Amino acid sequence: MAFYSEEEKTEDYLFKIVLIGDSAVGKSNLLARFARDEFYPNSKSTIGVEFQTQKMDINGKEIKAQIWDTAGQERFRAVTSAYYRGAVGALVVYDISRRQTFDSIGRWLNELQTHSDMNVVTILVGNKSDLKDAREVSTSEGKALAEAQGLFFMETSALDSSNVAAAFQTIVKEIYNILSRKVMISQELKKQDPTWMGNGKTVVLQGEASVEPKKGWCCSF
Repeated sequence: MAFYSEEEKTEDYLFKIVLIGDSAVGKSNLLARFARDEFYPNSKSTIGVEFQTQKMDINGKEIKAQIWDTAGQERFRAVTSAYYRGAVGALVVYDISRRQTFDSIGRWLNELQTHSDMNVVTILVGNKSDLKDAREVSTSEGKALAEAQGLFFMETSALDSSNVAAAFQTIVKEIYNILSRKVMISQELKKQDPTWMGNGKTVVLQGEASVEPKKGWCCSF
């Protein structure tokens, strides 16, 4: 359980977002660029799990994105179930200069579906777009896969920061939009039937997002 001081208890929503994909596709640098505007050219594989938080303002609401990063190497797979638990958003990352990382996307999507508690808003991210001369995966291939899987799509570069903020913002905005629609529907049903109590699912508007892991919550379509 997370504890916040009075000063920190300002966010209206807390969304857990996970970064997944093969090792060395640039997940940690995407997070470093987004959260701290930093880049580490010689960064080593992430050991275990770490997360950063970033606050965003959407429609006058303060959103706290808790973004989790773990290594894509097989020996760290033991952390996956806990890593995915409670996630409402995911960035599935490949390296445009290494085709094998793109070929692994199906496996990562299967793992996300297997371990996550609910439907997760997902964006496919082709990272290292600055490596134009070394490109092995075309933009059109990335778009086609995303469309086939019903995902958002964006190419990014943690090195030159292009589209990094946009990728994270796309996820957070879509989660918020889905949640807003759920709240509006709930309010309309209550107006129509004052005795309607919903289905017992919890939406927490402040502090840590506690969710009843039944059939999903705000993001089930």
